[in-house]
Amino acid sequence: MMIGGIVVAEDRGLVGTSDADVLLHAVADAILGAAALGDLGTHFPSSDERWANADSGELLAHVVDLARGSGLLVDSVDATVIAEKVRIGPHRESIRTRLAGLLDVLVDRVSVKATSTDGMGYIGNDEGIAAVAVVVLN
Repeated sequence: MMIGGIVVAEDRGLVGTSDADVLLHAVADAILGAAALGDLGTHFPSSDERWANADSGELLAHVVDLARGSGLLVDSVDATVIAEKVRIGPHRESIRTRLAGLLDVLVDRVSVKATSTDGMGYIGNDEGIAAVAVVVLN
């Protein structure tokens, strides 16, 4: 399973149109939203075969370029992965470094946190994970 472009679990994975990197998707959606440029589905519809197995890092880089084309640069990002059993802690610094590179910001402008739902719902039953992100653009 890839989180933030880093393999965090060799024996697990997510199903999605692209490589299903939930953290990179959340950050890309946050950028698109903050720039009022739509959402991932607008730019990369799951009905379009071009995006099958796409690298989420490349999608995020494209979104950063779209924001840049609108005169906006990423200033900082705060992201949270919500998972029951997948552990982010051992990979946090690698994820932050990868995100900083994709966003073209200093690593100290990237926060990555993790939380669980303490056994509640499909995430708590270890049937999926989620991520949320807030991005500041200038």
